[in-house]
Amino acid sequence: MNNPLLKEFETPFESAPFSTIKIEHFIPAIKESIAIALKEIETITENKEAATFENTIETLESCGKLIGRNTSLLFNLNSAETSDELQQTAQQASPLLTQFQNDIRLNQKLFNRIQTVYQNEDREKLTEEQRTLLEKEYKSFVRNGANLATESKEKLREIDTELSQLSLTFGEHVLADTQSFLLQIKKEEDLKGLPPSIIEMAAEEARSREKKGWVFTLDYPSYVPFMTYAENRSLREKMSNAFGRRGFQDNPQNNNETVLKIVQLRKNRAALLGYDSHASFVLEERMAQSEENVQNFLNQLTEKAKPAAEKEWEAMKTFAAENLNLNCLEKWDTAFVSEKLKQATLNLDEQQLKPYFPLEKVLKGLFEIVYKLYGIQFHENTKIDVYHPDVKVFEVHKNNEFHALLYTDFFPRSGKRNGAWMTSYRSQNKEQRPHVSIVCNFSKPTKTQPSLLTFQEVTTLFHEFGHALHGMLADTTYSSLSGTSVFWDFVELPSQILENWCYQPEALELFARHYKTDEVIPSEMIRKIKKAAYFQQGLQTLRQLSFGYLDLSFHNQNAHKIKDVKNHELNQIAHLQFTQDTSENCMSTAFSHIFQGGYAAGYYSYKWAEVLDADAFESFLENGVFDTQTAAAFQEHILSKGGTQHPMTLYKKFRGKEPDPSALLRRAGLV
Repeated sequence: MNNPLLKEFETPFESAPFSTIKIEHFIPAIKESIAIALKEIETITENKEAATFENTIETLESCGKLIGRNTSLLFNLNSAETSDELQQTAQQASPLLTQFQNDIRLNQKLFNRIQTVYQNEDREKLTEEQRTLLEKEYKSFVRNGANLATESKEKLREIDTELSQLSLTFGEHVLADTQSFLLQIKKEEDLKGLPPSIIEMAAEEARSREKKGWVFTLDYPSYVPFMTYAENRSLREKMSNAFGRRGFQDNPQNNNETVLKIVQLRKNRAALLGYDSHASFVLEERMAQSEENVQNFLNQLTEKAKPAAEKEWEAMKTFAAENLNLNCLEKWDTAFVSEKLKQATLNLDEQQLKPYFPLEKVLKGLFEIVYKLYGIQFHENTKIDVYHPDVKVFEVHKNNEFHALLYTDFFPRSGKRNGAWMTSYRSQNKEQRPHVSIVCNFSKPTKTQPSLLTFQEVTTLFHEFGHALHGMLADTTYSSLSGTSVFWDFVELPSQILENWCYQPEALELFARHYKTDEVIPSEMIRKIKKAAYFQQGLQTLRQLSFGYLDLSFHNQNAHKIKDVKNHELNQIAHLQFTQDTSENCMSTAFSHIFQGGYAAGYYSYKWAEVLDADAFESFLENGVFDTQTAAAFQEHILSKGGTQHPMTLYKKFRGKEPDPSALLRRAGLV
């Protein structure tokens, strides 16, 4: 087979030649890539010379480039442009890759050499980055079973293989349930309350499916506005229940057993490695350090947020009863009532904002903001291959030199999972610049207007772009310490801090322009946007904290006692919720962050990083939001350094002190 995945990419900037890659190329290429990588490992283990940093650690770091490239392509496509065939290929590849990882991590000869270097290398002769790499490699082997007895190593292999497949299965089930539901509306009166742009989008969705009337789906650009604006309460209930049933129905996609298996296997794996819980295993390599510290962190924020949330809920109930004839709020009412209350108290209608946020102008303004801060420029390159017509590619330049490739993929479609994320097709190291991608699910353009973003979509774009900056501005020697390869509760700092510019008048003037008139957003609207940032912060904070508590509970010392996912969820978060439970719904069975993504025992990190970003942004506020010296310091100590040093060391180098937890409470208006 003439397989492009087994060659160097002879393309601009060695970008992926998507149009020449076929699904049947992946498995043969992955098998061959694994064989090549194992031969590279063998050259290390069979080396007759004494183990040194250069001939062991540094050589190991450079192994497996081909397998890394090919698996990135497979799993990125499986998230953004999947099909039944691609999902089957990912399921086939997963055990091969798990076995490959275990073949490395459980290779006794290799570990003996690493241990020799770890114990005998003169650390003073190594750079700070080399010392970090040595520490990381040694710990990675120990934490993945290098010191286990042979029988336990085999058990670890079995667990890892099963976990990798269960994770894929979980995601496939959620995607299938998401895409199997649609709400077809045939009567125009059932559209009451919905903005014209959303109605037009639903009409186009119906036409694309060859259906009459209007079609709404569980994709966020369709689901969220429906739940926010539709006045037909019974239809809101129908949509809400469909969303809440994902992974929890009496069908082949039910994720109950999948969740229980994942939880039990993670607990077993941790015990095998000598840890009380999966959380203990994970948090050893986090800023938070321990389960107890995370629990205390969540409790402290709950103590501050819950009284505010209770007042906000009472205000919602009173408003709903007096103005909307709703005397008992259900979960399908909350977004609707919240929006009506915001309109009444702040005189702010999100739909009035949308014309000022056409995607193209927002993106162009975002490019200008990061140019002002970090001196990087973006030029679209239409000749670089893409995996879907919606995808665009930009060359990123700094000091008139090529610095990175940025792929953007903004609209929902069949085969693309919900949500928004940043990913990488090629990492950065001393020999190569990175290729990064941001993937979102924004409202599509229609025949009469461009893609107009809600303000929440604007902040989502800035958030993912912050992750992308972490990748694009990386400047390290080794890929495994580059960009977003940092402690998980530090990785959200670059993304969350960039969201702050969405609220700054100097920044909004660069991108918030009416799509018809090019008029800059009025200053009165900017004031309302800033006020809206404080709106129902108690309720919003409590919602995030409930996810953090739930995540921790699935991975703590008692996780193995969970017998019923739904009952467990209720016991964990009922005291933080104000609406009645819906028996046919379960959030956990679609909690992709922790059962498909990498946030297991780490969901708290969103709030943890908010503390960092609130404190860090105060530095910009003190010196000016476009102050180049502050930006240069943030780039030097945070964005470019990746995981080359402990995150608190990097943070203190930027800020001159440890973060002040009250900065988050001040920004949220909770103190």
